Amino acid sequence: MSVQPQPWPDPDPEIAAAIRGMYSGRREVPLAVRFRDRFGELFADDQFAVAFGQRGKPGWSPGRLALVTVLQKAENLTDRQAAEAVRTSLTWKYALGLDLKDPGFDHSVLSEFRSRVVTHGLEEKVLDLLLAELVRQGLLETGGKQRTDSTHVISAVRDLSQLDLAGEAVRAALEALVCAAPHWVEQVIDVPSWSRRYGDRIPGWHTPASQAKRARLALALDFGRDGFALLTAVHASTSPAWLRELPAVQVLRCVLVQSYTRTLSGSGREVVKRREAKVDGLPPGHRRLTSPYDTDARRSVKGDTMWNGFKIHISETCQAPEPAAVGNNAGPGQGGHSRVPRPNLVTNVTTTDATVPDNAMLDPIHQVLQRRRLLPGDHYLDSGYASAELIVGSLKRFGVALVIPMLDDQSRQGRAKEGFATHDFRIDWPGRQAVCPAGQTSTTWSPCLQAGVAKTVVTFSTRDCGPCPLRPKCTTSKLGRRQLALQPQEMHEALQGARAQQETKEWKHNYALRAGVEGTIHQATAVTGIRRARYHGLRKTHLDHVYSAVALNLIRLDAWWNGHPLDRTRTSHLTRLELSLAA
Repeated sequence: MSVQPQPWPDPDPEIAAAIRGMYSGRREVPLAVRFRDRFGELFADDQFAVAFGQRGKPGWSPGRLALVTVLQKAENLTDRQAAEAVRTSLTWKYALGLDLKDPGFDHSVLSEFRSRVVTHGLEEKVLDLLLAELVRQGLLETGGKQRTDSTHVISAVRDLSQLDLAGEAVRAALEALVCAAPHWVEQVIDVPSWSRRYGDRIPGWHTPASQAKRARLALALDFGRDGFALLTAVHASTSPAWLRELPAVQVLRCVLVQSYTRTLSGSGREVVKRREAKVDGLPPGHRRLTSPYDTDARRSVKGDTMWNGFKIHISETCQAPEPAAVGNNAGPGQGGHSRVPRPNLVTNVTTTDATVPDNAMLDPIHQVLQRRRLLPGDHYLDSGYASAELIVGSLKRFGVALVIPMLDDQSRQGRAKEGFATHDFRIDWPGRQAVCPAGQTSTTWSPCLQAGVAKTVVTFSTRDCGPCPLRPKCTTSKLGRRQLALQPQEMHEALQGARAQQETKEWKHNYALRAGVEGTIHQATAVTGIRRARYHGLRKTHLDHVYSAVALNLIRLDAWWNGHPLDRTRTSHLTRLELSLAA
């Protein structure tokens, strides 16, 4: 498929006249029409041209396909429904510059477009273009306040037990081998017997409770022996070398390694056993495959939520409602004045596998925001992103102050909320010593590494701690003395300062602004369905999240342009009437 970048055609005059007639007076024009009128050719073809060839059959405009994908997310449509909307919806034809008789395209074009965008690393292009235009229009700027939170994303594959995973891995490899080399397969396996076991998807094992454990073990060993036999045949010297490079064969190898052990008995016979975590060990969670059909999905737990898939981090601007707004803050048709504040807009979405902790993603998020010149001055986050290193590093590297609740002191005294925790000791950094609440001075100051992290271990003398009347509140150590493990001075002081500050009413009132990101996650889930991946693989799932973010921004901008106040939950009809009159 080839693409020659072309300017978008102007909206068809006949369609434009029909829309003006249908949406005259106080009727609000649809989002697609509003987008074309406000942004014009925002997603130009040349922004996506690198993903398409210069020769071959001419393809559909990639810029307009990008807009179709955004509108598809805004209305939560399937590919078939989106392609049908291009053919039949006047508002979509207006936005795309099509005439009434334009037949549109086959729905499979959207899938090919997404594949090409992912292959050439253009997943975030549409969000970059929209945010750059909003910066130009004065709706976004560096500094200010932003908030970020994460939520789980369930993969688009069936959740498999370890038993089902082994069987499906063998089945997937067989399917790939039969497609690639059917004659080779019929020579190395008994096709009828293997077909009875692997012809259909592994349905799960349902046996009476009295027989379940023994039956599952027998079936698991059968899957393991079959898998190893298949890999042995693939790696035989007489087999084509390219067979072992098939992705499904590589997945089978990984699943067998993480699920089974293979040893030789005293008689030289090969013995296949299920891998036991306590005896044989298991791969770390971020490397453990959960499906042969989506090798990026991972299983994770957060609180009482268990899922298999991914995680999305959403960042958006935020500000407290203003009593009045002037100039750029005013919505259209308000005479330059409006009580509707600027909309909170999504500035970044990051997608990871489910095992990546939240605090590991804060620096990458700041790096992307820095590239877009949208770094906030204050960044509101929950405790999942909290660490002393991030508080100091974000301010030093990016100039971003984190508004974040720090976890309590994890020492025994800190967890129990009684006795003397680390913050009760006075640290003399220049003198390299600490003073306890009883006035005793530490005797040793020992820099070291604990789990790869720089710490300083401060120890008090047994002669001082032994007879101290405050000892029961300070330590129960069998050595009869207190020890402290201190972070480097800058981080220690930042941590203690943050813990003290978050106890004040002013900080709690200010931090309440973070709660609004929960509403954004709910809107993204309700409108675009981000909690369930539509596609296989991390990169395509991230592509879906980026287009969802653009769709959310356009929905919010459309509401702002029309003068709609920010929605509030649990409000009466009378309160809503009051809000509409105030706007």
